[in-house]
Amino acid sequence: MKPLLAAALFAFVAGTPAAAQNTAPANAPNSGEYAPLVGQQGKDVVWVPTSQKLVDRMLELAELKPSDRLVDLGSGDGRLVITAAKRGAVAHGIEYNPEMVAMSKRAAQAEGVTERATFEQADIFESDFSDASVVTLFLLPSLNLRLRPTLLDMKPGTRVVSNSFAMENWEPDETVEVTEDCTNYCHAYKWTIPAKVAGTWQVGNRKLELKQTFQMLDGTLSDGNNAMRINNARLHGENITFSVEGNTYTGKVDNKQMRGTVNGKSEWSANLLSMQ
Repeated sequence: MKPLLAAALFAFVAGTPAAAQNTAPANAPNSGEYAPLVGQQGKDVVWVPTSQKLVDRMLELAELKPSDRLVDLGSGDGRLVITAAKRGAVAHGIEYNPEMVAMSKRAAQAEGVTERATFEQADIFESDFSDASVVTLFLLPSLNLRLRPTLLDMKPGTRVVSNSFAMENWEPDETVEVTEDCTNYCHAYKWTIPAKVAGTWQVGNRKLELKQTFQMLDGTLSDGNNAMRINNARLHGENITFSVEGNTYTGKVDNKQMRGTVNGKSEWSANLLSMQ
């Protein structure tokens, strides 16, 4: 295989047929209808199948609940969206190829989930999916990085799950590998969108200075005379934790306030003085 072609075959769409062959996907109703081919060119990358086992594992990694709204960026034949809908969630696929969109709608109708599984023909980079609580994707690393600023601006606690490709220096919160019925592209990565807390916070008569790199935190807690370095500091969505002076602070970020407990007992709170 030529190097450029090999690189091109590095991904597209999480909603995919069950078998990695140049044939119609398993859910194509009739052989005379449109059937995508593995490696066919898309808008930004080519289409490559994802195993159903990995689709299932991605949804488990996302901790998908019926109350969730999932958006699949580059939804292909709709496999992931339909699977999410069958699990009770509201799911929406954004796909550039109109024939894929039509095929996805037929498949959703055949599975009886059209009320919860919807699809639109659109460019993911020009689409608004800010209302999603779960975002899934199977794109090249360069495309993940283009999406990263948009994802980081989403509501804290939103879960993002990527098939096979990471987000450069944004470390995933969890990683899984599927070994059963999966031969290629068998990893998934999960991130939880962190709250934005970099800046100066007033904690009683002390000041908490926070520096933020995605979900990881660094900083100091000072009383005007002594500045003590915080450690084990990180965010998980709106939830913050850090340790200082042998005490562990846990709490929740709510816009310009934080509230929680120290060592699970006494209460603490903080107010934002200035954002970094």
